[in-house]
Amino acid sequence: MTRPLRPRVSSNARAMSSSPFKPWPDRVIECNGDYRRETYLEKHIGGPLYKHQSSLPRLPIPSLEETMQRFLPTALPLTKSDEERQSLEKACSQFPSEAALLQQRLHQRRDVDMQDSSWLQLWWNQMGYLQVRDTVVINVSYFFQFADDPTATSNITRGATILFAAAEFRRLVCSGQFPAETVGKKKTALCSTAFKYMFNACRIPKRIQDTYRIYDPSRFSHAVVARKGHFFSIKLCDESGMPVALGDLQTALERVIEAADNSEALEIGILTSNDRDSWADAREALLEAGGVEMAAAMEELESGALLLCLDEENPVSRRQFSELLLYGGEASGSNRWFDKSIQIICTENGKAGLLGEHSMMDGMPVVQLADHICKTSYANASSRSLPTKGDNEICNIFSSFNSKLQTRSIENFIREAQDAHITWTGKHELHVQSFQGYGSSFIKKAGFSPDAFVQIAMQLATFRLWGEQGGTYEATQVRPFLHGRTETTRTVSEESEAFVKIMGLFANNSETDDSAREEKIAKLEAAVQAHVKYIGNAAKGLGVDRHLFGLSLLVADGEKAPALYSLPAFVRSKTWRVSTSNLTHPKFDNWGYGEVTTLGVGLSYSVHGDHCMFCVTSLKEHGFAEKLSHILEEALLEMKALVQIQSPKSRL
Repeated sequence: MTRPLRPRVSSNARAMSSSPFKPWPDRVIECNGDYRRETYLEKHIGGPLYKHQSSLPRLPIPSLEETMQRFLPTALPLTKSDEERQSLEKACSQFPSEAALLQQRLHQRRDVDMQDSSWLQLWWNQMGYLQVRDTVVINVSYFFQFADDPTATSNITRGATILFAAAEFRRLVCSGQFPAETVGKKKTALCSTAFKYMFNACRIPKRIQDTYRIYDPSRFSHAVVARKGHFFSIKLCDESGMPVALGDLQTALERVIEAADNSEALEIGILTSNDRDSWADAREALLEAGGVEMAAAMEELESGALLLCLDEENPVSRRQFSELLLYGGEASGSNRWFDKSIQIICTENGKAGLLGEHSMMDGMPVVQLADHICKTSYANASSRSLPTKGDNEICNIFSSFNSKLQTRSIENFIREAQDAHITWTGKHELHVQSFQGYGSSFIKKAGFSPDAFVQIAMQLATFRLWGEQGGTYEATQVRPFLHGRTETTRTVSEESEAFVKIMGLFANNSETDDSAREEKIAKLEAAVQAHVKYIGNAAKGLGVDRHLFGLSLLVADGEKAPALYSLPAFVRSKTWRVSTSNLTHPKFDNWGYGEVTTLGVGLSYSVHGDHCMFCVTSLKEHGFAEKLSHILEEALLEMKALVQIQSPKSRL
């Protein structure tokens, strides 16, 4: 049964009946990127999820001397002449005195202005995300590709299963009953603030700076389903916050497909793929043309717990499905609402994955949701489901007033967005390297840290790709601190430089000279150890990039910035030609994101026990992705040959 869009009831009576959710003071909250403004919700919701928030330490500020000591070795390998090297060393020696006033201002910000938060978070959320005017597609979004569920081999069964699992997880998160995350042997607590932006959340385009809307989960219990550019609202949870019956979810999805496959859509979803200012203008045009009905429809879509995209494709390879997940492939870009915090993509043959919007929430909290989804098979969900009740009405959100939206202005916005999306995605290439040679088990037996070992392999591969090292970023979470997000771990070091140079530009899998082998291994050990040390400091909030970024923002008008900031070697060192991140999950077949600079690569990876997975993205014109995928395999095999005859010893 297809129902019309109905207005939301403003009363709290239904929400309070048997729901585990405490109704929020406001039904919708408009977020501007400052985590402090929504902190009151954590106290209001309560529960184990937020129990550590008031006791978390705050992000530290390193001393200027410490930052220079850590920074200089990461930039020296990227200098191109003796003159550049000398200028860099001089600028670093002068930096503590030149930046002394900026450091005082930064401490003022931390200790006074942002004393109840992180000194960084507002800058980072706004300048790093909400103020960026480029499209979020490829630039911001990231994807997870889930392993197949052999008990759910169609889009109906897989989609219903994932909705069921997501509703279970949502109940835990939105009631505050999900256990707070911890890391390490000491079970250090992690900040939970990002979980508020996971469900019933959507980015909102606006000129100059976007906002983020989060909706009260006690009042909004539906999910949104996309099919062929149509968007449908279906019931996800009952009054107690439990998922509706699995059978009812399946029936609802069957009705969605039937309705969508027999009607034409205006395909307004493609508008969300355009640059932010164009999308903001288009959204205003939609609201003007559709009036009150359009405003209600927009709220219905934006307030959905999550968005399930039922695509028509039948991908087979990881590359095919990764392209579909990252940007909709060749045909499904309009079957997305790229601003939704969580989108689940299911294909005709039952493959599934997740696309995350990155502005207010990094990937690690979303891994918890994905973990629950991946552990819930169709068989599991069937055994946990309530009996079918007939809660399977669907509502085609925009269909009742499509004719109002068929104006020349809106048609032009749609055409421009379609053209921009085709052009932008067509410029990119994506390659997946499923490396079966070895994984973390071998690396550990050889005495190395798996992550650091693979990072050095990537340094060797990119060195051979370009004939030089490039600035390299490994994302490191700093969520042990209140409102912490990430810090940069720099892989370029004097030790990694020494290793890649001794290994040379061409692979040699049969090094027979014992002294040469020993020298190469010694330099590999030093490079790995340097990386382990750097990432350890970064995880403590003692990296260099966030500190240098914060100081640069405090240079007042008319003041002269420290000389370091204008040096080519400094700019080169923070131009992330290699943007990397490690996320290893037994039920993820792949994951990835786009490159962050036009002359660079996105290089996501997973280090499993017996294999490694890499997803390489770049602009097609350079051909970096395919080349690097091949060279990386060569480098990993060469490094195995180098170390496997040595007697193992700890090099961690």
